[in-house]
Amino acid sequence: MTRQVLIPPALRDACGKAGMSPGIVSHNHAFLTGVTGADPDGTMPDTPQAQFEACFAKIAGVLAEAGLTLDALVEMTSYHVGLRDHFDLFDTVRLKHLSDPYPAWTAVEVAGLRRIGAVVEIRVVAALD
Repeated sequence: MTRQVLIPPALRDACGKAGMSPGIVSHNHAFLTGVTGADPDGTMPDTPQAQFEACFAKIAGVLAEAGLTLDALVEMTSYHVGLRDHFDLFDTVRLKHLSDPYPAWTAVEVAGLRRIGAVVEIRVVAALD
């Protein structure tokens, strides 16, 4: 089985230190590691909207390594701290970045995330055509 690792240049050092891949292409799909809205230097933006925008930008950057866009998404799981406090805002940002046909989506409320200050982590699967 051939696998292709997806690592945008800006994330190479951090991924090497962490011993992880932001994405892996296997068979006809790209599987992405969950992303938070942290800046490349690890700084977490202060506002939920900035975090949401950063998440979708990171996802797009990893997908681009496989020649894909956000239109390739077929499944998305979002993990939220305080889901009801920011769900409408998250949904607005989500709809700004995704289009019909929308990926299957599950939103889950969690007690916390690994990254301090993160209010969301998003994990996606994309299809290769």
